[in-house]
Amino acid sequence: MSMNHGTMAVSPSGDVKREENLTRVLKPIHLWALAVGLVISGNYFGWSYGFAAGGVMGLALALIPVTIFYVTFILSYSELATAIPHAGGPSAYARRAMGKFGGYLNGISCLIEFVFAPPAIALAVGGYVHALLPAIDPMAATVAAFFFFIFLNYLGMKTSATFELAVTVIALLGLMIYWGLAAPHFDAARVMEMPLLPHGFDGLMAAVPFAIWFFLAIEGGAMSAEEMVDPQRDIPKGFLSGMATLLVMAVLTLFLTAGIADIDAVSAVDFPLPLALRAAYGEGSLPVLLMSGIGLFGLVASLHGIIVGYSRQTYAMARTGYLPKFLARLDEKHHTPVWALVLPGIVCLFTALTGLTDLVITIACYGSVVMYLTSLVSFLILRHKEPALKRPFRVPSMLIPVISVIMAIFCLVSLLMASSEVLPYVVGIYAVSIAYYFLYGNKHIRPFEEEFGVLDELDEEG
Repeated sequence: MSMNHGTMAVSPSGDVKREENLTRVLKPIHLWALAVGLVISGNYFGWSYGFAAGGVMGLALALIPVTIFYVTFILSYSELATAIPHAGGPSAYARRAMGKFGGYLNGISCLIEFVFAPPAIALAVGGYVHALLPAIDPMAATVAAFFFFIFLNYLGMKTSATFELAVTVIALLGLMIYWGLAAPHFDAARVMEMPLLPHGFDGLMAAVPFAIWFFLAIEGGAMSAEEMVDPQRDIPKGFLSGMATLLVMAVLTLFLTAGIADIDAVSAVDFPLPLALRAAYGEGSLPVLLMSGIGLFGLVASLHGIIVGYSRQTYAMARTGYLPKFLARLDEKHHTPVWALVLPGIVCLFTALTGLTDLVITIACYGSVVMYLTSLVSFLILRHKEPALKRPFRVPSMLIPVISVIMAIFCLVSLLMASSEVLPYVVGIYAVSIAYYFLYGNKHIRPFEEEFGVLDELDEEG
């Protein structure tokens, strides 16, 4: 397969023109690193708020339907990503299945997820830095992290992916060290403390968004599809190995933390792992300092990976015409979408300045669940509408996407039950986005054949 920087596209007038596209440099190990790296911060912070919502067993039980959903969803999503290996990811799948507005709505849902998740992670970065170096203001560290990783992404996808692989491996090693340090002090009585469900069924449902945080954003790896050397073969390998890794991580982190620490303490902070080790090894001990330092790598891996995700989604939607065209401009030297990195980054930065970690986590969860449902509906429509579509990876049974739809609806209901106070913010964001589409965005959309010319190129080369 070639690794050129351009593709032939047909203009509305019928002329053929040369257009610059993203560079094919990524292999399965890079997608595994992106998929795990996008999510790995969910083990280092955020999830422990679920202890306050539902208790240990409430959060653990919430993890069961969430895990079933993500396993079935990633299988379905791998079929979409290999059949339509497009930088737009969910917006491309929904456009092919449901038309222009469906594509726009799914792209906006993905952007809501990927623009509101980074501020929460960056705030946690600031908290970890401040815990290590109290002289540094946490908000200053948050802002500095944004600027640094936007610049790193500007240097090119190969540089970004190599960095992501390195920090993801370090962060995963850090979790393994944490599990090893926690295991000797594990007390099963803490996990089984009565009452098992201190807040009943409502508490279990309230814990679902924090169980989602263990897996949130894994699908962002699909946005690197146009930069995969062999997307049809490599995307399933990267996605499925990443999902298996994340499942093991979630179970070990949840139960080992609950077995060594006061859950009331760890459920109120953005640095639960160092705080949990503090209970076992003491304030200022080497294990606590070590975990505070390594924890930064987990946060950095996710922050950097999600910046990759939002920039590619913004770039693809601008290239389609949903968003202003200048957001699709690529840097001549590095072949990176500069404005698609910078402009959403500014929105992320202003959101981070609010300091409301739990609020932005919940907004990101709403965007993700809407995107999941729309993508699954797109999957079902395309199976019916385009049975002959080339699908290098096929879901072995249609029961898998059906189960995934049911679990996605369960997750959405749990969000509505537990976080209804956040709903006005979410509705407001969608209202502004839809108004923009009908006033401007739907007037500049490229023809379907031109937008998906990159897929024709893949078929010719495959």
